[in-house]
Amino acid sequence: MIKNIILDFGDVLINLDKPATAKAMVQHGFTEITPALEVLFQDYEKGFLGSSDFLDEVASHFPNANRDYLIEAWNSILLDFPEHRLEFIEQLARENQYKMILLSNTNDLHIEHVKEQMGMERFNRFKNAFDVFYLSYEMGMRKPDTEIFDFVLQENRLLAHETFFVDDVAENTASAADLGIQVWNLQVGKEDITQLKSRL
Repeated sequence: MIKNIILDFGDVLINLDKPATAKAMVQHGFTEITPALEVLFQDYEKGFLGSSDFLDEVASHFPNANRDYLIEAWNSILLDFPEHRLEFIEQLARENQYKMILLSNTNDLHIEHVKEQMGMERFNRFKNAFDVFYLSYEMGMRKPDTEIFDFVLQENRLLAHETFFVDDVAENTASAADLGIQVWNLQVGKEDITQLKSRL
């Protein structure tokens, strides 16, 4: 029986435009994510460096882009958080049938932008729907690394087979499934988190 639900944030709750940042940087010479940029982005998601140092490092790769443009480009991936999804997780929380956990690969700039975009009242509605609210940059870990799922299970004393994890990235759900967690690799645009109960 499922007792715990772990939800991803991007493209499960909030809509994303994943290619937007790359598109915005093409005019500044971006062609592909190099190994150096990949490491930088992952380190930032793990909170290994602050936003100012992160922006300095990105600027060294794209010297013609000013800081404001870099921030705007970085945040352009973030779209809207539909009200029907927010209401759905609030309803789940009210029913009090499951321990509700958010587990998001994200970073300081994105969360600050989401707060601004949603407004603090709405952001707090979102946060308060969860018993535990895990953001990768505050944890020093990120999906799909097994350690992050192990940590969530151990810290909350959850049994893997009683836990259901939803993420749009197949690599993340595969990693969780390896630990015995029940998973749903949500297909963006074809499925919606509001169909969750039919999946449990």
